[in-house]
Amino acid sequence: MDRVIQKKKWNTKRILTLVGIVALLALIFASYYFTSGNSKLNVQAERITISEVKEDSFREFIPVNGAVMPISSIYLDASEGGRVEEKYVEDGAILKKGDPIMRLSNTDLELSLVNQETNVLNLLTQSQISQTNAQQASISNRNELASVENGLKEAKRMFDLNKHLYNQKAIGRQEFEKASNEYTYQQERMKLTRENVEQDSIRNKRSLEDSKQTYVRTRSALELMRRKVGDLIVRAPVDGQLTSFDAEIGQNKPAGERLGQIDVLTGFKVRADIDEHYISRIFPDLEGEFTLSDKDYTLKIKKVYTQVTNGRFQVDMVFDKEVPKGIRRGQTLQIRLALSDETKAVLLAKGGFYQQTGGNWVFKVSEDGKTAFRTEVQLGRQNPEYYEVLQGLKPGDKVVTSSYETYDKVQELNIGK
Repeated sequence: MDRVIQKKKWNTKRILTLVGIVALLALIFASYYFTSGNSKLNVQAERITISEVKEDSFREFIPVNGAVMPISSIYLDASEGGRVEEKYVEDGAILKKGDPIMRLSNTDLELSLVNQETNVLNLLTQSQISQTNAQQASISNRNELASVENGLKEAKRMFDLNKHLYNQKAIGRQEFEKASNEYTYQQERMKLTRENVEQDSIRNKRSLEDSKQTYVRTRSALELMRRKVGDLIVRAPVDGQLTSFDAEIGQNKPAGERLGQIDVLTGFKVRADIDEHYISRIFPDLEGEFTLSDKDYTLKIKKVYTQVTNGRFQVDMVFDKEVPKGIRRGQTLQIRLALSDETKAVLLAKGGFYQQTGGNWVFKVSEDGKTAFRTEVQLGRQNPEYYEVLQGLKPGDKVVTSSYETYDKVQELNIGK
């Protein structure tokens, strides 16, 4: 008798098919779960940094490096070119105003001085001769004028006498007219002589004035030439220290070449380099702070150099109130340059998270400290220690501030011990 064999429901093929379907569904679910933004990640508390949001005083500032420099420096340029004949001091010497530094020689310039002195001497001689001639001409003119005046007086006397005699019929008409003509002649002669004397006087005076001005100009040119020759001895223009002095015996120094500089030692300033990003926010009187030997000091911007070189510009800062003792030229200072006044603000400590989020979101830690969730935030100003929180966080909140480098697709962090 035949026996009915029942077909097995869970054979190997069916089991494998079911396992494959389950695995596929699990893969689809996992893919959906992780890509839908609901992923979680387990992290250890000791591997992350958690910072508490707080409300405190905030001042926006940037760190800059500054180099200590003398309060002012006077450049030494060669006023006149020449050969270095003698050096009186060496680089680094402390000088008083007027102290000689070096001596140059310039044959052409010295020869020009001799020629100029000769010209002045010749002009002086010519001026003296002109004065003598003018005096002689003046004496001659005065003598001639005196003679003409005497002739006029005599002619007038004869005219008056002959006129009286003629009226008395004592002399003839011819003799009277002769006296009249002589008187008229002497009057015209007197008029011409006076005009000639006046013209000669004006000419002599003008000639003497021109000669005097020429002499004065030539004398001024001589003084200028003497100063130029005197400039061959280079002297300290102010009290200070000689630096960057570059000259050797026998060298030829052309006019205008930089010979060195005098650093004024009555005070110091600090020259700082700043990124061009901040150029519109930097102006005189902004304050900066630095710490030296565990003590804080204040600086103020005195001058802003707006020329940008290699993405940076420079400012000069001066010490406000107190200057650190023992500070030296060339010393580097780490300065905190304030860009705003001190105000109250909600603050979040700086950390590596900003590189991945751009300050748009953070992982905010739950109250029990076991999880951290993505939270949208808005950050504002910053300084080297804190970000200013504008939205999304309040004082007392805790935030993961370490790097989010592997958290891009993660929405929640499980914080374990």
